[in-house]
Amino acid sequence: MSNRLKNYLMGAGAMALLVGSAGIAAAQDAAIPAVAAVRDTTASGEASSGVIVLDADARHHRLVSAAGLGGLEVLDLTGARVDGVPAGEAGGLDVRYGFSIKGQAETLLVSTDKTDNSLRFFAMRQGAPVEVGARSVPLGFAVEDVCLLRNASDGGLYAFAVGDGGEIEQLLLYANAEGQVDARPARRITLPSKIKYCVADDATGQLYASQQAVGVWRFNGDPEADAAPALVDAARLGRISEESGSLALYDGGQGARYLIATDASSGRLFVYDRADDDAWVGAVNLTGQGGAAIQEPGALHAVGTPLGGSLPAGVLLVTDEDAAEGANYKLVSIAALTGSLNLSAGAPQDPRAVASPRFPAVIAAAETAPVGSPGDAADDPAIWADPQNPANSLIIGTDKKAGLNLYDMQGRVIQHLPDGRMNNVDLREGFMLGGQSVVLVTASDRTNKAVAIYRLDTEARRLVNVADGVQPTGQGDPYGQCMYRSARSGKTFVFINDSNGEKRQWELIDVGNGKVRAVRVRDFAFASQVEGCVADDASGLLFVAEEDVGLWRLSAEPDGGSAMIMVARITENPALKDDMEGVGLYDLGDGRGYLVASSQGNDSYAVFRREGDQAYLGSFIVVADGQRGIDGVSETDGLDVTSRNLGPGFEHGAMIAQDGRNVLPGENQNFKYVPWTSIADALGLELRR
Repeated sequence: MSNRLKNYLMGAGAMALLVGSAGIAAAQDAAIPAVAAVRDTTASGEASSGVIVLDADARHHRLVSAAGLGGLEVLDLTGARVDGVPAGEAGGLDVRYGFSIKGQAETLLVSTDKTDNSLRFFAMRQGAPVEVGARSVPLGFAVEDVCLLRNASDGGLYAFAVGDGGEIEQLLLYANAEGQVDARPARRITLPSKIKYCVADDATGQLYASQQAVGVWRFNGDPEADAAPALVDAARLGRISEESGSLALYDGGQGARYLIATDASSGRLFVYDRADDDAWVGAVNLTGQGGAAIQEPGALHAVGTPLGGSLPAGVLLVTDEDAAEGANYKLVSIAALTGSLNLSAGAPQDPRAVASPRFPAVIAAAETAPVGSPGDAADDPAIWADPQNPANSLIIGTDKKAGLNLYDMQGRVIQHLPDGRMNNVDLREGFMLGGQSVVLVTASDRTNKAVAIYRLDTEARRLVNVADGVQPTGQGDPYGQCMYRSARSGKTFVFINDSNGEKRQWELIDVGNGKVRAVRVRDFAFASQVEGCVADDASGLLFVAEEDVGLWRLSAEPDGGSAMIMVARITENPALKDDMEGVGLYDLGDGRGYLVASSQGNDSYAVFRREGDQAYLGSFIVVADGQRGIDGVSETDGLDVTSRNLGPGFEHGAMIAQDGRNVLPGENQNFKYVPWTSIADALGLELRR
């Protein structure tokens, strides 16, 4: 039986006892430990939520309070007012450290303004909040709370605004060249009723949201991933009696990481073990220093850093909106809280420490218009570099539900061919057709189970069908595809594999009427599904990604047989995560260069040396650029790489990659253009000169 199911069953049993007998309920109350605050602040007027903002000098730690129409109030840790700034009607509030503004790491506060349902941005400077927002960011719904997440996968800072109608709006935060902070919508998740509070975990990338009438939810906070909702606890069915309340996260290191939540109806604090799938581990009652019960604790905020003086390492800040002496804050020792439940408080963790992304990060300089088909539709690109005018280079991309698109270097669609379900595409220059050297383009046509063949008219900037009728593959599902031009024979070939791993090679032949025919010359197979592949024309090698296994190398010649060598096995390289998908080649000349393969399972790109034994050189990720409004790249199927000049910004080539989740804001899938100079700088690689 799962911990969560046990949780629910035990919670349901406890609820039955509570409603069945006042005596039993009283006995249960007596069994729940009480934890007293180590400090009560003085009255501070209105108090909606608060955060403890750390300073390098412990004497200058501050408690910043969202004080409703009083804006943001700055208190010392006794609750004495130090300063304040207007912030509209301040409600929700959160803080993160190390946010870059004009190259300086700043402490950023984000607050909700209920006067116009917006977000406002402040930097803590000399102990006081200074508004640094480019604007008040409108949300378009009745906002209840805001929480921040530094996404561990890409290092980006995101705000989640939650609302009265069940909205969860995720926004990417960024600072512009003028040092002003702004935000762009990344995605929206909607629940059917009010979400009152939220909190996010930088270490795991999880977002927790308190849906008042339902319970506590957990989501994947990475906008480039599935939201993957999971119910942590439920009202009436679990531990929560009637309404879910506020949330906080405490990080005491390995084995001491907790979600802390209030049960709004009983006023108790519930504690959940984040290391054990958020299993419920106990409840406590809260009192002030004088022993008076805190009946309705409001917003929570936890820090795991020693605060100096009598304050221990690890403090829970509790908003007490209904205290007899006026709204104020209580500071509760985490050690006392965990000790009352026989849990470890762990070791202090400094929230000011900012983790680096898991791989070096680059950004895309341009992106295509979204493909016309919804869902999983864009798949694979091919690059044609114009040798006469590089800025006129072209990108061919598949919409595997509708056909082919031809894009310019600004990502605009200049031709759409509704020719069927084209899955992968590739091209080769120098094919002799009717005595003329042409750019030949082929694609795997899943509609007709055929090899689709086109000529790229580089003058008219159009694809022209030159197939000598339908060129059947004889395969049940023609899937992955790439082309090869043999340095030995000068002949041009195309490889297409079935989704079952069977791969076939065809020679492309001018049949004398301006048309091209595909003649089958070789069959071989892999043990499981393959898709991405690239041929090295100079060395005569073919590289194929077997999705769940790794990257293979074998001969690209029609008489090359079926012998293959494993280049990179997924299970032997922790930087790789299945599926392995698109593969491209960056040519440095003289047989040197790099192979790039998409590691779809962790949204990264692995780089291998082209020559020798294809040594692994490192991985990189493509992250969002808030200023340009171009999102990161995730779940890449197909990619292509070139070292040729593609015009301004791409003088040393580029990687063009399919984006499986086109967010910022959410649209149909598209392709991203990443300058090779960015990749080379990130991994210390060479440029083609």
